[in-house]
Amino acid sequence: MSSLTVYHESQPEQPLKLLTNVEDIAATLDEVGVRFERWAANAPIAPGASQDEVIAAYRHEIQRLMDEQGYVTVDVISLNADNPQKDELRAKFLDEHRHGEDEVRFFVAGRGLFTLHIDDHVYAVLCEKNDLISVPAGTPHWFDMGERPHFVAIRLFNNPEGWVAKFTGDDIAKRFPQLED
Repeated sequence: MSSLTVYHESQPEQPLKLLTNVEDIAATLDEVGVRFERWAANAPIAPGASQDEVIAAYRHEIQRLMDEQGYVTVDVISLNADNPQKDELRAKFLDEHRHGEDEVRFFVAGRGLFTLHIDDHVYAVLCEKNDLISVPAGTPHWFDMGERPHFVAIRLFNNPEGWVAKFTGDDIAKRFPQLED
């Protein structure tokens, strides 16, 4: 189940609120400039579907976002627990960082935890199948795929070169809960 847990940055052990209703999650994130939506596929997607098949199943929604936000490229990323590089891939984004462009992810399958540090609050967004999140460019955040990752996600980009992580050097991510398998 998708969820949003909001904390004050100084109290990682004491959530201020926990939301599980999609409309409440979307409204709360909208207040801080983060887009959160639910999408449905236009066609069934079989396990192991190709990138083209996955994109085709969500073509209408993808095109709407591309037209609306100016995204120019789209791809699909997939990671499972049997990937020999899963630990390195997980560690890569566990520390707080920013990107020069929006980080847009739509979860076709599986789940991941985006944690956003906005002003003096931390927003832990558990994204699951059918969830779209768009983290605005420059927003400090971190991503956890868990010790046993399983997800397929569509990614949209303005400029793939702008998606390089710029780490903040703040250790805040180590103080907040990670994704539990």
